[in-house]
Formats: sequence, C-alpha cells, structure tokens
Amino acid sequence: MDIRPEEVTSVIKQELEKYKARLRMESVGTVIQVGDAIARVYGLDNVMTGEMVQFQSQVYGMVLNLEEDSVGVVIFGADNPEQNIKEGDSVKRTGKIVQMPVGEVLKGRVISALGAPIDGKGPVVTNKFRTMEFDAPTVIDRQPVKESLETGIKGIDAMIPIGRGQRELIIGDRQTGKTALVLDAIINQKGKDVYCVYVAIGQKVASIVAVAEILEKYGAMEYTTIVSASSRASASQQYLAPYAGCAIGEEFMYSGKDVLVVYDDLSHHAQAYRQLSLLLRRPPGREAYPGDIFYLHSRLLERAAKLSDKLGGGSLTAIPIVETQAGDITSYIPTNVISITDGQIYLENDLFYSGVRPAINVGLSVSRVGGKAQAKAMRQVAGKLRLDLAQYRELLTFSSFGAEVDKTTQAQLNRGERMVEILKQEQYKPLSLARQVMIIYTGIKGFLDDVSSDLIKKFEIEFYLFIEKKYPELESGIQTKKILDDDLAKQLDEAIRLFKLEFLKNKS
Repeated sequence: MDIRPEEVTSVIKQELEKYKARLRMESVGTVIQVGDAIARVYGLDNVMTGEMVQFQSQVYGMVLNLEEDSVGVVIFGADNPEQNIKEGDSVKRTGKIVQMPVGEVLKGRVISALGAPIDGKGPVVTNKFRTMEFDAPTVIDRQPVKESLETGIKGIDAMIPIGRGQRELIIGDRQTGKTALVLDAIINQKGKDVYCVYVAIGQKVASIVAVAEILEKYGAMEYTTIVSASSRASASQQYLAPYAGCAIGEEFMYSGKDVLVVYDDLSHHAQAYRQLSLLLRRPPGREAYPGDIFYLHSRLLERAAKLSDKLGGGSLTAIPIVETQAGDITSYIPTNVISITDGQIYLENDLFYSGVRPAINVGLSVSRVGGKAQAKAMRQVAGKLRLDLAQYRELLTFSSFGAEVDKTTQAQLNRGERMVEILKQEQYKPLSLARQVMIIYTGIKGFLDDVSSDLIKKFEIEFYLFIEKKYPELESGIQTKKILDDDLAKQLDEAIRLFKLEFLKNKS
C-alpha cells in the first residue's frame, strides 16, 4: 500500500490538535523523621490541620501539628505502620479532612475508628461520608431537652432522668458495672426508634466481642453500630474513635432521628491523646496531659444536642464513661468531663460489693436537666424518692453507732431498706416505664412496709405476672398516657391490695 508523506503529516497534525496538555499540581513533602507512629514532614506548606496525607508506601496519616518549618503527622495503619515509611519518602496532600462512612449501611456492624469493617460481614458500601470533626450546633439551632430517653433502669429513670440531647456522665472505678448500665440502656431502646452507637476505646478485644454478642443476643445490634479501637489499636485510632462514633450519630441526628452515643471510656481516650501529644513534642501540663485536653473532650461532647424543629428536631444523647482510681472523682480528667456534662451517675465500690446493683450513689449522682426530661407518671411517684434515700443513708449511719431510735426513725429505716431492694435490678433486664412506675408506687405508698425485705425481689417478679394476667389494661394505660391519673391510681391501689393478700397468704 502506497502512503504519501503529506498524508502522514496531516494525521499527526490532527492528533496534535486533539491533544490538550493536562497539568496537575500536587503539594508534596518529604519525610525528615519517623518513629512511634509519628512522622515529621517538610514541605507541605498549605496543608490543613486534620487533613489526610498519603505516604509514598500508600499508608495514610493525619496532620496534627503545624509548625514553622515542618508538620507533625500521625500515621494510620497496622501495629507498626511506620515500618513501611523511611526518611526521604515523599508525602502528598489529599485535600480532604479525615472522614467517616455514615448512613443506614452501618447498622448492625462492627467497624474500626477509620470505618473499616472488622466483623467479617463484608465491605461497607456507601457514598455518604462525614468529617470526624464538626462544629457543634449553635444555641439558635437547639431547643431545650424535654423528652425522656428511658434507660429501663429504675434507679436512673426515677432519680437521675436522662433526656434526649443530654450529656450524662457515668463515672466509677473499674468493675463497678459502668458498661453494664449502658448496655441495658441500649437494649431498652428496642422498638423506640433510637439509633445507638457504642464506641469502645482502649478495651480488650475479648470485652468488645462480648459486648457485640450480648447486643446480638438481645436483638439490639439491628439498630446499633460498634466503633472499636481496642487496646491493640494504635494511639491514633483510639484518639479518633469517639469522633468517628459522633460523626456516625450526627448523620442520623441531622436526618431528624434520635441517637444515643456511648463513649467507653474517655479516660483511655485522654491517655491516647497524651501519648500522641508527647510524641509530637507538645508541652506537657498537669499529669503530663497537654494544655488542650479540656478542649479535646468539650468539642466532642458539645456536639450532643436536641435540634430545633426547623432543623428536623433530631437529637444526639451522649453518655461518656470515665474511670476513676480508688473512687477519686476530683482528679484531672474526671473533673474536666464533669464540668462539660449535664450531670453524672456515680457508681460506688462499697455499694457494688455490698450487693446493691446498679451501685448508684444517690448523693453524688445528679441530672442537671432533672424532671423536665422525665415522664409525668414517673415524676409523680418518684418526686421524693431521692430525698428519702438520702435521709435513709444518713439515718443508717447514725443507727450503726448503736443508738436507740424512735418509732418514726425506725419506720423511715424500714421504708428505706425496702426502697433500696426495689431499686436493685438484674443485668440485661431493663423495665418498661409502666412497670417501673407501678413498683416504685408500691414502695413509696407503704404497701411493702410489712413485707420482709428478703421477699421484695420475689414480690416484684410475681407482681408483674399478676398485673399481666389480671390487669393488662392498667399497665398499657400507664405506658400509653405516661401519667398516673386518678382512675389509674385507684385501679393500681386495688391491684396491689389484691396481689399482696394473695402473696402473703401463700408465704404464711
């Protein structure tokens, strides 16, 4: 085939005309030091704090320190992510602040602090992402906390009510039942259209697996996401975990839904941040924590809110957990978090080991939202319960000195003893509002004063069965109306008297 030179020239000219130069600008830096999952990088002049950067070895990191001639980068990845990174490696900007996958697809999943699935149920496929750091809603964007978030735990719903959009701290020593309380609260949200996020920070892998199994067993995983940053995870993942959990919850809150987020626990979170800060050579302050440790937790917990109706009326309730040493709630991190939250539930060692479970210290526990976020029926029956129990503790201490007490004091001691028994509750057995109201009403009105305290638990179990069988409309009436009107109160009095006669006859 004969091809003339001018034909070749014309084809080349046409191709050259089609070609357009594609120039791409990239901001690239160089690793000048690496170690302990921290890299110091030179040359990323326009990088943002919190931005994701990519190393030459395809490992990602997050910029935390912006200095005059270099930036400090926290490296993500495996246990020793820096093993693939060496001095002189290039680092490029991604232009993205650290993000988290969010949405319905995360329900029932266990994921890492970076959004990677770790439950063996396949990849998380979503096109929705939220930045882990996000501004808290302004005062104008909020409305007062006034709707109850029922935990199903008598001691909390009666005396330390939690509202939707509130921040309520759970504080206490190791092994006093802090995690058990929040698991009960999550299990109790079944059928209440509340989405739950459980963030595990610095816990043993076995403990996180046990939590997932418990939630699965009680049917709570279908509306729950677990964000896991175990003790084996890097300090960077433990630092990011609560912000990741909050971002997941915010997606639902801004969609007009109610969310409960548990941070278990912020003591380990503060320790992880301290580790990163010291490695980044930030100046240490009290107990070697950096100066911005208060801001670390305040910018997280301030994101909990009850949004205004204009923004959909969604809510995000935060329950942070803080571990104390030998019951000392005056140490640095506990006092910081107490001052940020709207109240605290203090679990006491002595109560726990004496068999009072949940071991709530009524004197040191408080909800600063109070009765505004409590069902009216509960407020009617439990209004004086807190004061009565506080008086009982005082009288108990006084009587332990062996002094003789008068009849009135003895009656108060007897009543208090029975109320303490009523407030004891088995783990993973949250109660409906109606059942809580009925049993507390029974105790407050003195129906149990002549029932032996060691029979109270049996009385309670059989009482619920009796109501279920003979007075089902009473229980449903309280549950629906959320108020104990005259008709319901009269019906409840009658039911208690009938059951008590039958119960004491069987025991005699």
